[in-house]
Amino acid sequence: MSASHKCWLYAASVAAAVGIGAGAAAAQQKELVFGLHCDRTGATQTVGTFLCPGYHDYIALLNSKGGIEGYKVRVIEIDNEYKVPPAMEAHERFKMEGAVLTGLYGTPQTAALAKKLDEDKVLGTSPGFGTAAAADGQRYPYVFPIAASYWSQGTAGVAFAKERLGGSLKGKKIAFLFYDNPAGKEPLPILEDLAKSEGFELRTFAVPAPGVEMGAQVLDITARYRPDFVIAHLFGRAPSVAVKELKGKGYPLSKLVSFVWGASEADVKAAGGFGAAEGYNVMQFAGVGTDYQVIKDINAMYKAQGKPEPKEQEISVYYNRGVMVAALHAEAVRNAIKTKGGAMPTGEEVRKGMEAITNFTLGGLVPPMKITPQDHEGGGWVQIWTVKGGKFAKAGDWKQPYRDVIKKHLDMEAKK
Repeated sequence: MSASHKCWLYAASVAAAVGIGAGAAAAQQKELVFGLHCDRTGATQTVGTFLCPGYHDYIALLNSKGGIEGYKVRVIEIDNEYKVPPAMEAHERFKMEGAVLTGLYGTPQTAALAKKLDEDKVLGTSPGFGTAAAADGQRYPYVFPIAASYWSQGTAGVAFAKERLGGSLKGKKIAFLFYDNPAGKEPLPILEDLAKSEGFELRTFAVPAPGVEMGAQVLDITARYRPDFVIAHLFGRAPSVAVKELKGKGYPLSKLVSFVWGASEADVKAAGGFGAAEGYNVMQFAGVGTDYQVIKDINAMYKAQGKPEPKEQEISVYYNRGVMVAALHAEAVRNAIKTKGGAMPTGEEVRKGMEAITNFTLGGLVPPMKITPQDHEGGGWVQIWTVKGGKFAKAGDWKQPYRDVIKKHLDMEAKK
């Protein structure tokens, strides 16, 4: 049985669990369909196998409490294996099933689907990936980053380095260690701009796919360039390799900060564990750990069903991001249904519902989210966490550094 077929069966079982059977005609009329792309078997399965269960668990929690304004939610998940053709096929299946929105997965997949989403008037969310230019809702009406883009992560890395280096970057040297593909290169214009305005020297070090061989780059960084700070933008297994290589060459991990896809418990464990990665700094766009009311509610739901707590929560970084995405999807649809007086919303109305989200925090799991027709990124909030004492610890509050620089580059993109 293929991975995609397994995911179809999983989606069907979720529907059955909430009482949406083939013969339940009345229930069918009060059903919302959400499409969810995932990668459970491809190059980024280390993310998808935790993020997507978090999404499903939040929807199950929602359905256990009556759904959204009386509508139960049926999630159709397809494993796109981090490949574009299956993602395109998935979109067509979602459309056929009447999905009112889509959770995207992968930067190449998001780029390939952007035009289709516009044509079919079905919004897609790309939290922490995809093109940073999609923050501009006027140019990308149906694509919603809903979390810090690679541009915003780039500004956060520079701001953190500035903070750690005493409040000034003038005359300092910063190394940017990145995965050599379009997603990895995306922050470069922002970093180059900030290098000029803040007066630091920027040198870039590209890591070729699949990202597990970077000894030469790390040696160049540590023995030749000797930067005051390193900003890393890597994916898959590459982040853990970078941590091990840098530490092995004697570079202090306290002077390293990673973008969001090198920021999970799995990355730290693969690098030798929390003890070995002491001092490693990472960016987050959702909270870490299980001490949030929404996670406690999910666990209570499992307990009421006589089941153990979700094992996926052990990788809370990615699991919590899945919960965040599901919650924002639900909030957008709730806004749309309320606007229609309880009637089933269209894809265009759900888009407007997403653009009406304001001061949404999910009990502290996410920053104070405000999404508007102009800003589909939700403010570009980033929080830094540090490996300390055998766990992730907050290293500061939610921040939105250099928003003027982000706006300048969005304006420049709009003129192209």
